[in-house]
Amino acid sequence: MKLSLLSILLGLGMGLPQVYGLAKPAQLGAAARKFPRNFTAGVVLMLLGTAWFVYNVNNEPIADFSAFKPYMLAGFTAVGVLSCVFIRDFLAVRGLAVVLLLLAKLMVDTGRPHLTESAFVPVIQGWAYVFVVLGIWLTVTPWKLRDFIEFATATEARTRLLSGVRLAFAMFVLILGLTAFRGM
Repeated sequence: MKLSLLSILLGLGMGLPQVYGLAKPAQLGAAARKFPRNFTAGVVLMLLGTAWFVYNVNNEPIADFSAFKPYMLAGFTAVGVLSCVFIRDFLAVRGLAVVLLLLAKLMVDTGRPHLTESAFVPVIQGWAYVFVVLGIWLTVTPWKLRDFIEFATATEARTRLLSGVRLAFAMFVLILGLTAFRGM
């Protein structure tokens, strides 16, 4: 994937919910507060993360483990699917953590070849490392996301303010994809 396309997709993916948050902060807050224990979202995110992880492992040239690769792939798939069955508590947060870690890998891998081409590439790389820390933190303490969402959506004014800040960053990333990362 090209860095420009990734940047555009990241900007749009982050920005669209923020527009909703600015227009209807109460509805966004109510939906966000339901997310940590939303089983359907958890299954979708966990299965997406599992499929993405298995895809990455399948594409890795691991010669030392090539004889075990089919078993590893089956084991990783089983862990992801069985997580949906046996780890229902905060499954959405755990699935989000997996997806954030995999997205961070994609961001770092996509940006690494272009580090010398633009002074703005470290924005994407830095954001990826924020995702890594966030993914690890959410894996260890998934209930903290619930607490943060409660804080962030406590009032409509706070929801609007935080949505505006996130929208500004999303627009910055989108503009980078359209300008500075064009052709990369």
